[in-house]
Amino acid sequence: MERRTIGATALDVGAIGLGCMPMSWAYSRSEQRGDRSLRTVHAALDAGVSLLDTADMYGPFTNELLVGRVLKERRSEAFISTKCGLLVGDQHVVANGRPGYVRRACDASLRRLQTDVIDLYQLHRADPEVPVEETWGAMAELVSAGKVRALGLCAVGARAVRRGGDLHEGTIRQLERIQQVFPVAAVEAELSVWSREALARLLPWCAARGVGFLAAMPLGNGFLTGTLTPGGGFEPDDPRARHPRFTAEMMAANQPIVAGLRRVAARHGEDVTPAQVALAWVLGLGRHVVPVPGAKRERWVRENAGAAALRLTAEDLTEIAGLPAPRGSWD
Repeated sequence: MERRTIGATALDVGAIGLGCMPMSWAYSRSEQRGDRSLRTVHAALDAGVSLLDTADMYGPFTNELLVGRVLKERRSEAFISTKCGLLVGDQHVVANGRPGYVRRACDASLRRLQTDVIDLYQLHRADPEVPVEETWGAMAELVSAGKVRALGLCAVGARAVRRGGDLHEGTIRQLERIQQVFPVAAVEAELSVWSREALARLLPWCAARGVGFLAAMPLGNGFLTGTLTPGGGFEPDDPRARHPRFTAEMMAANQPIVAGLRRVAARHGEDVTPAQVALAWVLGLGRHVVPVPGAKRERWVRENAGAAALRLTAEDLTEIAGLPAPRGSWD
């Protein structure tokens, strides 16, 4: 698989990563099976997918434990990214950016992951009660201590702040502040064919500064794979059951986007899928961009890895650029 680097630190990763969150957090609990998830992570490494993206809050903690079982056997093949800064309680999530907590969280993640160093340690969310510079300074100390190789920041969720203007303005303000304390190696934010907000300012900000960009949800929470049926329903614990773009009405209204991806895929052969086209589009946005699709099954990680070899033509890109804007209940 093609190789890419994360930020000025030149940390080497495969062109496509694996988001491990769905294996033990969010989505449907009935689909979360430990042995199958282990096989999926192993299959990803076999396919050349080296970046494994997790967080201490996923589970909580169980996702890191899962990844740790794989790292115990195959640490040299993996680039591990995990996150701190969010605590999970009963029916709520709160931010904690206190330096002491950050240090303890890192040590706990290292134990669960069964490794002596984390390749990329990300701040999941800034704590409104703690200056972000203090949190970032504590994370920088972890680099000096040899526990972490590089630092990253997760963008504030764009969908939560849809009030017009630049949806990533708050993230850029945070980046400008923490960059003065210690270099930002990577930013993780949602980016896909149907969620392009990061193209306006956030992606250019990263490109101009040699900062890597981890594209979260590059398959639109599964919608861009073309495998979801409008009105098919979701299990009650699946967050898509409450998402405005996943109502039966909106899924039907957004089918032209999937249809466009199918047309592009068909031009490249009967084995090419809409998901691979969606990932190839993200890959084409720059050498500093690494899509990180989530997956729970071996089949999907192999299919996703195959997208790295797909080269979209000018005709393909023109068609994708002309696809209708996605609709949701906010429209």
